[in-house]
Amino acid sequence: MTQGWVNTWIEAIQIHLQRIVPDSSHVLHHSMRYSLLADGKRIRPLLALATGRAFGVAEEKMLDAACALECIHAYSLIHDDLPCMDNDDLRRGKPTNHKVFGDAMALLAGDALQTAAFSCISRSTSFSSEIRIRMISLLAEAAGHQGMVLGQAADMEAEQQLGEMTMEKLRFIHTYKTGKLLQAAIEMGAIAAEVSDSQYHSLHQFACHLGLVFQMVDDWLDVVGDTAVMGKMAGSDQEHGKLTYPALIGIEATKQAIETEEQLALQSLHAIDADTSLLENLLFLVTRRNR
Repeated sequence: MTQGWVNTWIEAIQIHLQRIVPDSSHVLHHSMRYSLLADGKRIRPLLALATGRAFGVAEEKMLDAACALECIHAYSLIHDDLPCMDNDDLRRGKPTNHKVFGDAMALLAGDALQTAAFSCISRSTSFSSEIRIRMISLLAEAAGHQGMVLGQAADMEAEQQLGEMTMEKLRFIHTYKTGKLLQAAIEMGAIAAEVSDSQYHSLHQFACHLGLVFQMVDDWLDVVGDTAVMGKMAGSDQEHGKLTYPALIGIEATKQAIETEEQLALQSLHAIDADTSLLENLLFLVTRRNR
């Protein structure tokens, strides 16, 4: 994968995102756009585009679904940063949403971005109503009480309980809080392409390993990373008593676990009879970032 493909489609995603929220004078729209349009890696939208492309679905057709994923992600970051959650001051190199617009407006901006995600898919003209309904159902499950929100709740329950940490609890939190939305990105591309059951299974396996290793790297970077490079405060996991891989097994063992999950993800990709080179390179973008 050339960096050119990533740059081209990040720009296209950014343009598409600008159309989702009105550029009006209302503070709600300012708050929504502040977080939605902030610089980011756009990993989730790119994964959706790359999966579709691997099976012959043009990137342009996937843009609505891709941007829906980014709306959900942006909403989750706004809410995560609130004082009642992680109470963070910095996100993507800028003050967090509630630091600029206040807690109440940040909460409402997150709510509005969540609903905007489903509007994006429902209004899309790229796919049949049946495929759009499947995408909406998948995204709702991945983002809600059976997915991301469940993981967030488990993460909050685990705070300040380091003596009760187990690998099972940690993998559950990572799989749901971070992994489910990344899985949805890949599986939405699979739905769009109407892949075979065996291809879907392999993509699902790849997505599971990718989701887990993504959060492993985040945990690792929180300990060894640079705030200026990451765009968010380093060391915040330890400060909040978070259940993380470094806290449970140490830095070196975490690095080894990252390498293991990366290899398992690659094995899943190599089982697919398609050109998955874009997905492979996005995996490396995740596992080797800031390293």
